[in-house]
Amino acid sequence: MEVVVSPPFVFLTSVKSELRPEIQVAAQNCWVKKGGAFTGEVSAEMLANLGVPWVILGHSERRALLNETNEFVGDKVAYALSQGLKVIACVGETLEQREAGTTMEVVAAQTKAIAGNYFKTKLASTVCQKSKILFYL
Repeated sequence: MEVVVSPPFVFLTSVKSELRPEIQVAAQNCWVKKGGAFTGEVSAEMLANLGVPWVILGHSERRALLNETNEFVGDKVAYALSQGLKVIACVGETLEQREAGTTMEVVAAQTKAIAGNYFKTKLASTVCQKSKILFYL
């Protein structure tokens, strides 16, 4: 069993330094690719440089408010894995989707986008052989 806590980015290193060694930290998000002018975004490389082993991706509020699509989340997961991070992928339906009875279709589409990109990345990278993806509903 692994225990992971996820403080806001600005507190990752201070929280990490106060934890027992068996408790790990996760970032709450990271950017989808390397480099570029993406002001305010945190890259997977930054997290790796800080010794942060986990990242949580696919938050419902980012999907809803920032229009992060299933494919975009899948790309983020694949890139984080390619950089050696472990991923907690959030999947789930909105209240409206639940009430409409489309939960299974929504979650299947989200999972398919993540899995499809994961397998493409895994084939292209030996880093992913030790990767982990946890799904959080």
